[in-house]
Amino acid sequence: MDNNQNTIARIGEIFGKGTSGVILIPSNPTVDAIASATALFLGLVKMGKNVSIASSTKPESDLTAADKIQPQIATGGDSLMISFPYTDGAIDKVDYNIQGNSFNLIVTPRPGSEKLNPSQVNFSYTGGTVDFIAVIDSPTLNSLGEIYSENQAVFTGRDLINIDRHLTNAFFGTVNYVNKTISSISELVLKILVSLKIEIDRDMATNLYAGIAASTNNFTSYSVNADTFENIATLLRYGAVKKIVRKPLTASMPPTFNKPQPFMPKTQVNQAQGFSPSVEVAPTNPTPIGNVEKEKKPQDSLKPRIFKNGGLI
Repeated sequence: MDNNQNTIARIGEIFGKGTSGVILIPSNPTVDAIASATALFLGLVKMGKNVSIASSTKPESDLTAADKIQPQIATGGDSLMISFPYTDGAIDKVDYNIQGNSFNLIVTPRPGSEKLNPSQVNFSYTGGTVDFIAVIDSPTLNSLGEIYSENQAVFTGRDLINIDRHLTNAFFGTVNYVNKTISSISELVLKILVSLKIEIDRDMATNLYAGIAASTNNFTSYSVNADTFENIATLLRYGAVKKIVRKPLTASMPPTFNKPQPFMPKTQVNQAQGFSPSVEVAPTNPTPIGNVEKEKKPQDSLKPRIFKNGGLI
């Protein structure tokens, strides 16, 4: 048995003995990272595992199960966690009451802020234990961003599976399944799923196909070889659908186009604007009226107030 087979066997043991875990992908993940993470998620769910996916930045993707990616680690415990996009000062108060058999949680936006969009509300469970952590497409744990920096205690004493292809990977895992010459991480996850003897359905195959296609620029990159096409053939036999998958959306500023101006010497510019080039006027500071500074709001005033039955807690 070669080193890769030993590594895959060890990964199978970790998944087999664990009951709950998380799959982590880096901030602003690639299509390949999302595809491999979601395919692994679907496979582990088929095994009966309590598993979740997390990324510091929640991507928008049309891959199956991409909507399961959360911006925090949800460990699958007994505590229901309700999460939604939030910016400082957007919420005025959080109230709750009980009417009959219904528990009502009321989130009131601050005047002038947009009301909460129900389609952006996510539900998950937390408070439980994590048996294993699978980190995908991250050369170091710091590549995970806040998911790692704010939850370092979660990583202590856990089986940590490092699945990656970066040349700079730091081999930080308990088990490191790192192949620096393979053309995509989706191919690594395919090998894991096959070794686990999980039935690969159409959704899983389609995700992995999309991951390979995106990572290889539609099979044209230098890293593509015969093994790549063998893996593609395998996925097509599993029912993979060939479709165009858009890249995850990220916030960006629109480009600014400035009309080029003809060059004019400085003296000509001054003369054109009615200024004498021989006279320089020193800048002066306006006399302040009073010494009044705008009062800053305390940071705590931006936090939502929590009420119970109309009373402040």
